[in-house]
Amino acid sequence: MRRLSRLVALLLLSACAWSAGVSAQAPLALETARAEVFAAERAFARSMAERDLAAFGRLVADDTLFFGGGKVLRGKAAVLEGWKAFFDGPAAPFSWEPDQVEVLDSGQLALSTGPVRNPKGEVTARFNSIWQRQTDGRWLVIFDKGGPPDPPVPK
Repeated sequence: MRRLSRLVALLLLSACAWSAGVSAQAPLALETARAEVFAAERAFARSMAERDLAAFGRLVADDTLFFGGGKVLRGKAAVLEGWKAFFDGPAAPFSWEPDQVEVLDSGQLALSTGPVRNPKGEVTARFNSIWQRQTDGRWLVIFDKGGPPDPPVPK
């Protein structure tokens, strides 16, 4: 009986230690995922600045949905066709930069958002992208929708 009590105590102690280790790693894993999504979103924006539609396409999921102009573009092929005109010409018609990224505790979905600027640098909208972690670890855009810019901060 005494051996059984020791064994149970040892198992409980091990379970507590394992649980503490897992909880200590979770915030670190989420911060790593946030950094990955920030980097993916910046690469996505850079594809527009560099006029590289192929690079843009590599960050879009096959079954993505993009909302804009009163319609929904379903699937990567439709998004690339719909966005092709934005990549024509030497200068980008707009730019964007993430200012916030949040990742679900599961580490599988993330939201990135930030201002969209016209060529003069004026904020004209706010983008919202939902990223999905793929089985190979890459983050791809699964949903994308712009909206009005944030209201000015009262003085």
